[in-house]
Amino acid sequence: MSVNPSARYPELDTPSLVIDLDAMERNIAEMAQVARAADVHLRPHTKTHKSPDIAAMQIAAGAGGITVAKIGEAEVMADAGIDDILIAYPIVGDMKLRRLRDLMERASIRVSLDSVAVAEGIGRVGVDRGAPVEVFVEVDTGQHRMGRPPGAPSAELVVEVARVPGVTVAGLLTHEGQAYAARTPQDLDAVVTQMADDLADTKERCEAAGVPIPGVSVGSTPSARAVAGAPGVTEIRPGTYVFNDRNTVALGGCRREDCAATILTTVVSTTRSGQAIIDGGSKTFSSDRFANDGDAGFGEIVGVPGACLQKMNEEHGFVSLPGGAATIRVGDRMSVLPNHICVAVNLHEQAYGVRGEKVEEIWKIEARGKLQ
Repeated sequence: MSVNPSARYPELDTPSLVIDLDAMERNIAEMAQVARAADVHLRPHTKTHKSPDIAAMQIAAGAGGITVAKIGEAEVMADAGIDDILIAYPIVGDMKLRRLRDLMERASIRVSLDSVAVAEGIGRVGVDRGAPVEVFVEVDTGQHRMGRPPGAPSAELVVEVARVPGVTVAGLLTHEGQAYAARTPQDLDAVVTQMADDLADTKERCEAAGVPIPGVSVGSTPSARAVAGAPGVTEIRPGTYVFNDRNTVALGGCRREDCAATILTTVVSTTRSGQAIIDGGSKTFSSDRFANDGDAGFGEIVGVPGACLQKMNEEHGFVSLPGGAATIRVGDRMSVLPNHICVAVNLHEQAYGVRGEKVEEIWKIEARGKLQ
């Protein structure tokens, strides 16, 4: 007998990005409730779904605005009528600054940065418009990607940025990406506690220097529930939670049943024992390794216990089959839960929302590929 867990969507060609609407709607509602219970602002990062339609669903559920990384993503969202956007990324260069100015004519835009040089460029936009641009100053609370260290170094930067004509400091921002390395609830609590202490110290120093800090914005799906209640936090920016993925499960950020997005594929070859080739490779899935075991492949095969997407070429996925899985044959369909869904979504033009046996929605991934 053939193992064919996804045969119920015969109208979909493969590879297809399939979204379980029930799971996604639960995820959206649950995170909105987390924010309400903690009395913090929810500003989800749209990097995961890149869809104005899904962003609108998040806003309808209680989000007060959205987060993006690039000007191009912000333009797509503003074109769809979303008018409260944080660009959580430094904007550098005259071309992008011209686009920022145009964008600010039709939406409320804030920007994050970690240098005076970026502030000066954005400040020219504010001076030209006759209205200052609100900026968040990013603090490095442990990921070591953007921002100065917390405390005096970041406070000194905030004071320097506040002096730049054409900008006003809206608050502090961090992405506690180090939470992805937490392996126990205790590890996660330690990350959140340290982050909250660091931001509180930085805020106190800023305000002692005469710069008010009205907002403290933090973001990470694994830590969102814990950090929402941290002292001083005013805003959370989780992104992956809307779909979740294999790595989020491994890190304890969600349950397996909270994973809403899978990639539907077709088996195109079974010539080697213990292996099947599917019609999706590195141009279909994320190349991120599994969080708990770098040798455990790039995705879980739904409904085939022990099977995983072991390696990839551009258009070929190599699925390892436990015990040979003799029931797998050419033409069977396999649903794959990717390690990292955000990157996978960016590779697809459309997403298909399903409920039970029915395809109910078809969304264009309008912000995919908006790298500029």
